[in-house]
Amino acid sequence: MRLTIRDLQKMRDAAEPIAILTAYDAISARVAEAADVPALLVGDTLGMVVQGRETTIPVTLEHMIYHCEIVARVTQKPLIIGDLPFMTYSISPEQAMTSAARLMQASGISCVKLEGGEYIAPTITRIVNAGIPVMGHIGLTPQSVNQFGGFRVQGRQLESARQLIQDALAVQEAGAFAIVLELVPTPLAKLITERLHIPTIGIGAGVGCSGQVQVFHDILNLFESFMPRHAKQYANISDLMRTAIAHYVSEVKEGLFPSAEHSFTMDESVLQNLLDDNEEK
Repeated sequence: MRLTIRDLQKMRDAAEPIAILTAYDAISARVAEAADVPALLVGDTLGMVVQGRETTIPVTLEHMIYHCEIVARVTQKPLIIGDLPFMTYSISPEQAMTSAARLMQASGISCVKLEGGEYIAPTITRIVNAGIPVMGHIGLTPQSVNQFGGFRVQGRQLESARQLIQDALAVQEAGAFAIVLELVPTPLAKLITERLHIPTIGIGAGVGCSGQVQVFHDILNLFESFMPRHAKQYANISDLMRTAIAHYVSEVKEGLFPSAEHSFTMDESVLQNLLDDNEEK
């Protein structure tokens, strides 16, 4: 049975840390589910780690539907959260509800995530009132990377820290079931967590959050062009993949692959008939 937003709330209330991981395809989703990850985020980070782009901004709603549908279809237990991509919810609450409804209906996910604080709270309320669970996202919001001038820690100064607290409270009041805190100083993230009654999910926000979210490709070192400071490499899968592929190429060149073990035979009489047919011509 698939986990729900209530299960995440129960984990938060019981002080049980919540481990969330991104997933974008059948392999990542199945591996994460087998490792008992309770919630999977189909993030618009796929623009960077799957599509090879510099930011998440080029990701479209169609892209998100495609990847969300895969992850939802091949899993049974984890809560599936899908990102609403850039400019699919910012024009009006009506646009946001249309985008959220389309993503939910076409992919089968359980809830959506969108970026923004106090200013987006009325939109969150409209979506939630329509029956769609929403996860918020404040701090460094990647879809606003051009406005921030890069991927920078947010909330280090007094006024910006106060604004993040206000944003978090507004998002909670709007009806969000959880909120991502990205690139927020650890003490501030802990303070926000203590002031909220919904789960906070940190990414570069320290251990004081209710849970953590990391990118699948980062923790396995599958995205070598950039390793964020907040990411920990738990395995170096890239090196293993390179070694295996280089071994394959070498064996093909040397005539060692395929061997008899990886090949198929046929009845000798059939082969002889074919040879005889060729001689008769």
